[in-house]
Amino acid sequence: MRPQAGYACDPAASRGRLHSEPDTGKRGPRDAFQRDRDRIIHSVPFRRLWHKTQVFVAPDGDHFRVRLTHSLEVAQIGRTIARALGLNEDLTEALCLAHDIGHPPFGHSGEAVLQAEMAGAGGFDHNAHTIRLLTRLESPYPRHPGLNLSWETLEGLAKHNGPVTGAPPWALAEADLEFPLDLTTWPSLEAQVAAVADDIAYDNHDIDDGLRAGLFTLAELLEVPLVGRAWAEVRARFPDVEEARLVPELVRDQIGLMVGDVLDETARRLTDAGVETVDDVRGAGRPLAGFSADLAAEEAVLKRFLHTRMYNAPPVTAERDQAQAVVARLFAAYCEDPGRLPPDWRPPRADAVTTLRAIGDFIAGMTDRYAVRQHRELVGPVELPEGF
Repeated sequence: MRPQAGYACDPAASRGRLHSEPDTGKRGPRDAFQRDRDRIIHSVPFRRLWHKTQVFVAPDGDHFRVRLTHSLEVAQIGRTIARALGLNEDLTEALCLAHDIGHPPFGHSGEAVLQAEMAGAGGFDHNAHTIRLLTRLESPYPRHPGLNLSWETLEGLAKHNGPVTGAPPWALAEADLEFPLDLTTWPSLEAQVAAVADDIAYDNHDIDDGLRAGLFTLAELLEVPLVGRAWAEVRARFPDVEEARLVPELVRDQIGLMVGDVLDETARRLTDAGVETVDDVRGAGRPLAGFSADLAAEEAVLKRFLHTRMYNAPPVTAERDQAQAVVARLFAAYCEDPGRLPPDWRPPRADAVTTLRAIGDFIAGMTDRYAVRQHRELVGPVELPEGF
């Protein structure tokens, strides 16, 4: 493993955990960030990502991405970048694996419903819910709530998209009050790398899934300049191979192109800013890991194509409408009678805010299929499109 750079997070210099833990050595020679990664992997919310929507609701094809496979792919890309930059790979991996753990059933579609239904209780934000899950709701330890993750992991998850400006969502504000996360500064380079690895993963893997689902053709995709150039290079290397077999090669090439660009651009920014320490990273006042200006512009064109031809395609929006109806009707059913919640999830007080948040917590933890099952039991049949 490459030696860590001075601007990498050092587990030996961690700001610690909210609840002190004596290191008895009974569970192996792992440092703070390795333990964080392992706690995330072994957690129930991480396992639930297996049945949570990435783009397609309950896809009938076994080869489409779900939140779990997406998170694993982000972690692979993030670790590659972290190693090349001399960052802490374990912290980067932990942040990549956990970045989507707060998503409710049906992804952003379910989130929009929860945001509206919980407006009277501060709303819902999946990033803030990630922190709430890991600090409060997921409680496998006997003496404290949450996974008791290190400050650096919680900070990275809270700010992986950059500083939190203005009033933070209520769930994040609660966690920050208990264990201050310096929300207004830029996060570690490990967190910034996790964010750009997320972009690289879904840009390219959604190309694969969109083609597989028949939402657009290869010819239509090649009208995107970034993809068209990459395809020309692939065809030049394999002129006698049928096109269908070259799509995975295209995806690999694009991932490699984007990773290489991030490495070059991040190294340039670090040099220009004179960054030498973790404190320099947090005090830089701007992102230090990211795409070059040219690639960022081209990546934006690709994103617009995917939004038009995939995320907002009629078959996907038809699924989205039905999925949102499932979440809305479930929320209404639990509001009508909070006693329908399992005993462990019932609000400790009867006031409106506490009740709405308890219902939101319960629904947000559901997988797609569990939400459908609960709807059938409490409300009635669910008519979701057949899928892809």
